[in-house]
Amino acid sequence: MQVTNLFISPGHNFFGHHGQPAGEHPVVAVEQIECVAGRGIRGDRFFNRSPDYKGQITFFDMAVFQALEHELELNGARPELTRRNVFTRGVDLNELVAVEFEVQGIRFAGVEECRPCYWMNHAFQDERVEAWLQGRGGLRARILSNGVLTCADQWHWHGVRNISEDMLSRCHLAN
Repeated sequence: MQVTNLFISPGHNFFGHHGQPAGEHPVVAVEQIECVAGRGIRGDRFFNRSPDYKGQITFFDMAVFQALEHELELNGARPELTRRNVFTRGVDLNELVAVEFEVQGIRFAGVEECRPCYWMNHAFQDERVEAWLQGRGGLRARILSNGVLTCADQWHWHGVRNISEDMLSRCHLAN
């Protein structure tokens, strides 16, 4: 898995803002993030949200972002508009749901798809974005070990251990 971009935001712009205006917290591109097991990313809006929170870190496939930008002709679209933390290349993130995996020596547990919501249309200023992202909105994960994740040229994910054995055969992943 290649890590291409890293982002954090100190506050919520959309989460918990239903029926209210969006917040104005910046999304900050960073060279590295500190992952804290069971707590999240230090400095990010979901850090210490609740015990065992399922979205301690979020992943998004850069190829999906580029396809979104191209197919919907979104001039000026930027990865940070997704409000996902880690942009990747080289792995189908949907295959990591219910799977433990490791990136740069840090262990994660894929929990579920990071489903897009109507706020995506607002962020991208295009009412087609939420529908287009259905089934490819990224991955929510829990952080299982401490470490620092960095933008780097190429990182291979390894040490995959499936949370359920039937999922392993379905995803065709192996140790």
